[in-house]
Amino acid sequence: MKQKEIFELIDKFENTRLAEIKLESENFRIILKSPEAVSRPAVPFTTLPPAVVPPADSTTPSPPEASDTSEASEASEAAAEMITAPIVGTFYRSPAPDAPSFIEQGASVAAGDSIGIIEAMKIMNKLEAEFDCEILNILVESGQMVEFGTPLFEVRRTRMKDAPGMRSYES
Repeated sequence: MKQKEIFELIDKFENTRLAEIKLESENFRIILKSPEAVSRPAVPFTTLPPAVVPPADSTTPSPPEASDTSEASEASEAAAEMITAPIVGTFYRSPAPDAPSFIEQGASVAAGDSIGIIEAMKIMNKLEAEFDCEILNILVESGQMVEFGTPLFEVRRTRMKDAPGMRSYES
């Protein structure tokens, strides 16, 4: 590639919205990065707390049910909350492809327990429970792309009672 062609490529690259471009041949290699791509700080491995969506508005009418169990199910539905994705990335249920999942449906989870990982920009971000809860439903598959706010788990808050190494409290 001639010097004039390189300068033309640079001029054209500066007029695009591309973050980076790489060109390689047998004789040379050139990498162009936009100032925004270069100035972005690297995100270290971090633990991000999951976002929590409060239960749906209780003023929304629900269809009446004939049995006495409807009151119990309404109470449990009212207590259900969603743990959502705090960032965009690929969700994983386990720390490695051959490792067991962090949690399964029906599991009781203590605040601070690992519940999943979201990979973003080659960085593994561990998700931890913000509160003690029971996993009612796992809403995404391992390896699935998630957006910010994507519901990951349907949970119900629980109270941990004098478990070894845990403190007692009321929620």
